[in-house]
Amino acid sequence: MSEGNYNGVWVLAEQRLGELQEVSLELVCWGRKLADRLNEELSALLFGDNAAGLASELSRYGADKVYIINDRPLMGYPPETYTEALSTLATEQTPGVILFGGTAFGRDLASRLAARLKTGLASDCTALEVSDDGLLSAVRPVYGGQLDATIINPVTRPQIATVRPGIIDAKPAKGERKAEIITVEPQPAATRSRTTGFIKADPKTLRLDEAEVIVAGGGGIDSQERFQLLEELAKLLGGCVGASRVPVDKGWVPLEKQIGQTGNTAAPKLYLAFGISGSIYHTMGMKDSKVIVVINNDRNAPFFKLADMGIVGDCHEILAALIQRLREISAEQ
Repeated sequence: MSEGNYNGVWVLAEQRLGELQEVSLELVCWGRKLADRLNEELSALLFGDNAAGLASELSRYGADKVYIINDRPLMGYPPETYTEALSTLATEQTPGVILFGGTAFGRDLASRLAARLKTGLASDCTALEVSDDGLLSAVRPVYGGQLDATIINPVTRPQIATVRPGIIDAKPAKGERKAEIITVEPQPAATRSRTTGFIKADPKTLRLDEAEVIVAGGGGIDSQERFQLLEELAKLLGGCVGASRVPVDKGWVPLEKQIGQTGNTAAPKLYLAFGISGSIYHTMGMKDSKVIVVINNDRNAPFFKLADMGIVGDCHEILAALIQRLREISAEQ
């Protein structure tokens, strides 16, 4: 779309089993920053049956309005109906900017909405700015994180972007707000898919950029058998395994588990690094992690400079002790 007066910032919040996902609060903080810059309203959109109870939390983080889109009749995630509901609202309300989380759900729905509205999409953004005239500048890493590209969409509206989780600390907005709650009843659209049930994800199948806990191993792990112990630790912590380049080159783990310049970028809540020296080629892929714990027998390893907590010692002994203690705690519960 390109004609009309576009005003306001929207963010698509996500909830799971009645609990807001952290990325939703991060998006509200991003949206509040842009809306304040433009002196416009910030609206959060939330799919969910009886999700009105979450509106106060979205308001506390900065939302002026909360659209509750009742999805009880929809059963799961019918993408065509979700796309139709959002495109209808966007056509009626004409927001200037719409932000989605860089999650499996957000990436899918954002691309569908952009195609439906015939507008552009900036994906996997790590920074957002907006000019006085409402032009969004979306920054995303390219060439394995070696460069940043700034994407603008000066022609069509709304401007749509997906934002990488974990880039901003979600903090409540200053001052008191009581968001206006607007309930929307979507009309089911013709769909080629249906939800037959839900299966809890195995942490081992999680994408690294979706994991809240990553247990990573490097060249300091001396065998494939010991590297496999990282899988057990990750399972006990509800996380997934990552690696530096050395274990990948040895064939111990697939390439999709590599973190760094030539691998994946991740920003989990907890990053445990066993036997990784901390070269810039690795750390540039995880430097935005909330808490970084480094275990290495070399007290001069550069990774310690980035760590929130550092343990100097044999990573194999510490790994075994940590697994044993977590097993004991699990048994007690």
